[in-house]
Amino acid sequence: QVQLVESGGGLVQPGGSLRLSCAASGSLFRFYTMAWYRQAPGKQRELVAAITSSGSTNYADSVKGRFTISRDNAKNTMYLQMNSLRPEDTAVYFCRARIRTGEDYWGQGTQVTVSS
Repeated sequence: QVQLVESGGGLVQPGGSLRLSCAASGSLFRFYTMAWYRQAPGKQRELVAAITSSGSTNYADSVKGRFTISRDNAKNTMYLQMNSLRPEDTAVYFCRARIRTGEDYWGQGTQVTVSS
């Protein structure tokens, strides 16, 4: 069982920045593939960014050049630095851990609202 806790969401003006964090339980974090997803009202959950255990990353086209995913294995924590935020980035952001068996675990989500 892996427990994930997101933090760092909030209200920000267009063009602003936020950094989300996802803290994971357990001692095997360094082996997990981690990812951020988001879900806006009335829309399906979508992949935002992912990072493998070796540090390889991939991003949704809509956030490339604006968002940066990273991880600190010593702190069992993944981050999402979000810059140049737009109203369309408004959503609940979830972190996901995929363990070596292929099983997925999800956090409870954190709300990001981009509005003036």
